[in-house]
Amino acid sequence: MLLRSATVADGHVVDIRVCLDTIDAVATTLAAQPGEQVINLAGHLVVGAFGEPHAHLDKAFLSERIANPTGDLMGAIMAMHHNRHLVTFEDTVERAERAVRLMVGNGATAIRSHADTTLENGLMSVEALAEVRRRTSTICDLQVAALVSWPITGPQGANSRALLREALQAGADLVGGCPHLDDDPAGANETLLSIAAEFERGVDLHTDETLDPSKLALEDLAHRVISSGFAHGVTASHCVSLGMQTVARQDEIAAVVAAAGINVVALPHTNLFLQGREHQQRMPRALTAVKALRAAGVNVCAGADNLQDPFNPMGRGAPLETGSLMVMLAHMLPEQAIATIGPNVRSALGLEPATVSAGSRADLVALPAHTEREALAFGATPRLVMHRGAIVSSSIAV
Repeated sequence: MLLRSATVADGHVVDIRVCLDTIDAVATTLAAQPGEQVINLAGHLVVGAFGEPHAHLDKAFLSERIANPTGDLMGAIMAMHHNRHLVTFEDTVERAERAVRLMVGNGATAIRSHADTTLENGLMSVEALAEVRRRTSTICDLQVAALVSWPITGPQGANSRALLREALQAGADLVGGCPHLDDDPAGANETLLSIAAEFERGVDLHTDETLDPSKLALEDLAHRVISSGFAHGVTASHCVSLGMQTVARQDEIAAVVAAAGINVVALPHTNLFLQGREHQQRMPRALTAVKALRAAGVNVCAGADNLQDPFNPMGRGAPLETGSLMVMLAHMLPEQAIATIGPNVRSALGLEPATVSAGSRADLVALPAHTEREALAFGATPRLVMHRGAIVSSSIAV
């Protein structure tokens, strides 16, 4: 396949040859080979495909069915708890697959989703997302983290620990959880890392999703990763309370997080909606300490989190919307924000890079824009999306 007249990030217009799942060549002009499919991109901006590092596909599109009258985090949690009977396996598969296809159409070919793994919900969400992963395997890389409920520690956590092990055997790719909601956050970190090591799986934790500066399990997690030598990949999502620390403490903790090799996912959409309602004066942005983390060398990603459900009634399944929020909320430059929804996500998910260069995997997005800034500003809808060298979404005549 030959992609003609593609504008790349530095402004040059090039031709791109794709062979199987790899970019074979990038040059100012490439001659079409006999029998080669040729697509004229007419100057569209081409970048590596985007990613969604933190979704909740099992809850997607539940806003009309399950309300969150208080609008805060515990309100959303309790709304789901009291309305589980309204959600079925078949319904979850349908909504989650619809969400995946929406995200792919918006340029995300790498997605990580958490799946509620609670005593009331059992393995239903894990098994439903495993089915969605099977159905969408040709259009994206989908990873499933078992989001185990709390407590996970002590005698009261025995059933949750057993369920987490069942989830990992039933198709979950990673260990998930919410240590900051446990009575013993440090013990929860230890337990979740231990079970992940037992199964040789990575960890992606909802960490410190609160504006309470006294709740800071991230620092403990980093020290435990270092001391244990945990080698299967760790991601800490949210990390909101880090943004409530002094600048000196932010720098201190960020250095330990960097030393531990922990990826951090900022989630502006949902945290803006859920957090800060009690702060009607000097309302915080409910965002992690992005500047300190980046300065320390931490791999910072950005995700949309929830999609039109009790945790967030908004959302378009569009990484460019997330990137635009990172420009405004985290004061990032456009090219920095693009990295948080693109290459940084692939790194956090353990996937090979996708760049517009020879030898790279052909996961690409063609956008009706001249620059990355313009694509973010307009929230440009991709005209063409490629995954592993195959066109998975297109509005261009092929």
